[in-house]
Amino acid sequence: MKNINTDIATTYLITSKKMTLVAVLGVLIGMAIYISMNCLLSGFDEVSNEWIFKSTPHIRIYKDDVISRPLVESEDALDIIVNPKIVPASKTITNPQEIISTIKKQEDITVITPVITTTVFYNMGKSQVPGTVTGVHPFEADQMFKIKSSIIEGQFDKLKWNVNSIVLGVELAQKLNLSIGDNVNITSSKGVSRNLQVVATFKTSNALKDKSTSYINLEMAQQLLRENTSYITDINVNIPDPEQAVEMSKKLSLLTGYKAESWQKANETVMAAFRMRRIVITFVSFTVLIVAGFGIYNILNMTVSQKINDIAILKAIGFKGKDVIRIFLTQALSIGFLGVMGGVITSIIIISFLKTVYIGGDIGYFPITNEPTKYAMGIFFGMFITFLAGYFPAKKAANVDPVSIFRK
Repeated sequence: MKNINTDIATTYLITSKKMTLVAVLGVLIGMAIYISMNCLLSGFDEVSNEWIFKSTPHIRIYKDDVISRPLVESEDALDIIVNPKIVPASKTITNPQEIISTIKKQEDITVITPVITTTVFYNMGKSQVPGTVTGVHPFEADQMFKIKSSIIEGQFDKLKWNVNSIVLGVELAQKLNLSIGDNVNITSSKGVSRNLQVVATFKTSNALKDKSTSYINLEMAQQLLRENTSYITDINVNIPDPEQAVEMSKKLSLLTGYKAESWQKANETVMAAFRMRRIVITFVSFTVLIVAGFGIYNILNMTVSQKINDIAILKAIGFKGKDVIRIFLTQALSIGFLGVMGGVITSIIIISFLKTVYIGGDIGYFPITNEPTKYAMGIFFGMFITFLAGYFPAKKAANVDPVSIFRK
């Protein structure tokens, strides 16, 4: 009976070519949109994370502000209290080398580097431009933030060998009319001035950063703040899986006794935008698949109505209800299979084309990725929805009473 069921299902597909083609196209379009949009979502997330990680570590360890507390703590309303204010305190991390050594012993630590960030004035003649400098260990900072990938002129490595050097944002360099090899005078908040040589310029997707930020050697940053070589304000940590940063930050906070902030916490607004984008794209792409499923349902439902006499005859000559279900499920799954395979091929073509489209800027080419998991998810949902769309009309056909049909 199985071969007969398949033959009958094939006959229905061939004799209703237009309806079959419409159903296949519906699934094809739904699959192509579902896979393409989800691959696009992955590409957007990947590019967005790259932007974030060019300036933000996975975990930042620092000394948080301390808020003044009541002089006498009690549940009574008439306690002796003080106005809650930030208690003046040094931002330096005590025994940073010991803390760094302790963190390095932990599993899943890829890069760890100390950092000092401070405000300065860039002086050119009588002009002063406010901005910030970040003191780094060049090799470790490049490992963490991929700084070399944003260098457009000069050599970032010279920052390691020449303490009296500086790497400027490209727009800041243009504002100060500086080129590679020129000197710039900077003054720190402690009133310390230094003449530094420009050894490189960088450009990021953040114009504000390019207009005001520079990198200097960590030792020079300590000199500008009149501090010794143990002065560190931040310890940046990277781990293999950035998505585990929240859990790892809690562990490092307990381990070090300092505030450990994950990149998700530091970019809450951006993360909220990511979630909103993911919800919208997932909703739209899944809705298209469901619409394709309704198309199959309507076509099979119409087929059942048109073939009601055929179904009655089949049941009268010995076909069981499960045989009728197999016939229509075979028809539905055949449509689904053709549509899904066509959708996969169409998705590959669309994604391959979009990957050749150059957007420009830091983005480069269109941010879309070919992810096998997205194809697998698309195939699964496509066939599942097709199965559901075919099952209900098949169930309806299986419940046909041949005697009542013949009486009519």
